[in-house]
Amino acid sequence: MTETDDSTPAAESSTSSKRWIKWAVIGVVGAVVLFFAAIFVYANFINDSPDALDESDLSNALTSTTATPAPDATTGATPADTAPAETTPTTDTEAADNFDGNWVPTTASEFGYRVEEVLAGVNTTAVGRSSEIEGLLTIEGTTATVVDITVQIESITSDDSRRDSQFTGRIMNAAEFPTASFVLTEPIEFGRIPVGDEQITATAIGELTLRGVTNPVTFEVTAQTTDGRIGVLGSIPVLFEDYDIENPSFGVVATEDNGLVEFVLVFERA
Repeated sequence: MTETDDSTPAAESSTSSKRWIKWAVIGVVGAVVLFFAAIFVYANFINDSPDALDESDLSNALTSTTATPAPDATTGATPADTAPAETTPTTDTEAADNFDGNWVPTTASEFGYRVEEVLAGVNTTAVGRSSEIEGLLTIEGTTATVVDITVQIESITSDDSRRDSQFTGRIMNAAEFPTASFVLTEPIEFGRIPVGDEQITATAIGELTLRGVTNPVTFEVTAQTTDGRIGVLGSIPVLFEDYDIENPSFGVVATEDNGLVEFVLVFERA
């Protein structure tokens, strides 16, 4: 019996196969490392989700110099087809008596969603917003008697077009349910008209409609008036199953079963 010669073609083939397997394993491990490194970089440095809307956003939106009435969804024209005239700051006494009537949202408004995500084990926040908002606010004394707000789903965008296509497609089905809306069902009593930098918080009761499903909602709103404008800040917790919305999780992206509808609405006279 003779010993096998390691230099035979069979031995060389076996060595070569082992070498290729080794490099294949190294390649797979390297690809996985790069994949998770890319996710970490995206989640922590590239993903540009804005912070939750708060009282400072309300004040900033009210002082925006670009605020104009939102265009009509059908004609594309602003009320009276003209930009609003510049307003003159009012005194505290005038402000308390000068807000009765109808008001419309301006392009300084924002309305959208906030959902916590886990992207392949890395926590991120998905945020989509729109400034294309239609609606009506009616004030009688210190009471908001009418609030009727509608947003086109396709106008709500985030920092990622892939997320947006999922949002308008399988998640919200914008083709069948093109709008989201909120309608006040009980008057909001603020007690007084806020003046200067004052902000007043009250309770809003109404109906939120998402994906064709309407549910009653109760939440806190904060109001402020500045230079003849009215601003309202708020957020509404949403449990997806209450609106027949499937959990948005997809692939390596996992989400909670709930999110927030958040908004800052700036109104000018109709």
